[in-house]
Amino acid sequence: MVLGVTLLALPALWLGAQGLTRRAGHYSSDVTADRVSLVLLVTSRALTWLLVLLLSAVVLVCAVGAWVRDLEMPSLVSVFFVLDLLLAVLVLLTFGRRDRRRPRRRATPAAR
Repeated sequence: MVLGVTLLALPALWLGAQGLTRRAGHYSSDVTADRVSLVLLVTSRALTWLLVLLLSAVVLVCAVGAWVRDLEMPSLVSVFFVLDLLLAVLVLLTFGRRDRRRPRRRATPAAR
């Protein structure tokens, strides 16, 4: 569990924090509609990011605590672990992706 959180959820937190307010795509010509959509987008991303952060912290604390004290892991921690991994994948596939650089257009020989 610790390995899964460190390999998937922590990079998702890092990349998700960088892409929290970034927006690509079409923009509306209406300023208020554009502002409302941006607020909803950033709010939903922030809530998802905070949920991944909290679930990762709970899973790491419980897993390390159970490992150090040699105790049995509560079954709810495994449910939190799976939910954490699913949300981390959601973050990585949506707003945690890096923007692709647009390919440079070649200059035409006539323009030279």
